[in-house]
Amino acid sequence: MSGRRVPHMSRQRLITRRVALKDMGKAGLAVVVFGAACTSEDGTGTTLPGSTTLPPSDTTTSLATTTTDNPSPSSAPGGPSQWARVNMGFVSAYILYREGEAALVDTGQSGAEGDIEAALQTIGLDWGAVTSVIVTHRHPDHAGSVVAVAGLAPNSSIYAGAGDIDAIGPIESAGGTREPIAVGDDDSVFGLDIIETPGHTVGHISVLDAAAGILVTGDAMNTNGGTLNSASADPQFTRDPAQADESVRKLAGFDYDVILVGHGEPITEGGAEAVSALAADL
Repeated sequence: MSGRRVPHMSRQRLITRRVALKDMGKAGLAVVVFGAACTSEDGTGTTLPGSTTLPPSDTTTSLATTTTDNPSPSSAPGGPSQWARVNMGFVSAYILYREGEAALVDTGQSGAEGDIEAALQTIGLDWGAVTSVIVTHRHPDHAGSVVAVAGLAPNSSIYAGAGDIDAIGPIESAGGTREPIAVGDDDSVFGLDIIETPGHTVGHISVLDAAAGILVTGDAMNTNGGTLNSASADPQFTRDPAQADESVRKLAGFDYDVILVGHGEPITEGGAEAVSALAADL
């Protein structure tokens, strides 16, 4: 499915949409974890400047499924997605899937295609189901396997923010040369809203499934050390820390429960409230 233009959705519209979904009952979410467990950098959970303390994550469960009376994603085209985490230890990629098709958000470091394939197999899919590959930013721990993934997923289109696309493509793979497609605010890929979140890199993007209440942040935020942090907490890896903080404030204007971060543990409930608290402290 290729990108399409959609009207920008305000926080109030998203809240109204989410309230309606909660009234009906949320669609089931599946969580699949692969690879070594990701641990905090210092193991202490110490709150850093520009961070919000999080409750400890339960890392002992490898598969958790919640179902409700709401129609499943497969019965509602363009409806809410299920998600799977490809945990490579220090970095994670994510698979958002429904109706037998999937979007891969980030590709991990070079050589991570085997981890991604294993995650696809566990949710009953293969590379042929991957129709969209969305790269949040240019750094090699997120875009390092994009060439291998492009070759293995022949039905996929590759998407990235305009400011980072020069570092990601053209992509030469077994399937030939593929040009990444530039996306930004008001674009939609696989029914997912693209949000420009520059700062960590100039072309950084985040991905929102408004129907499911899922935000994939790339490195716009992380939960290293047991806290929710802006990319500005790691200024040595962030191109423009002030702009990174502004992107966190922008993300606080949307509604979601789940936050899927590139580094650290996902937040599985109360995500929007956590980001609002972080934004208020920046």
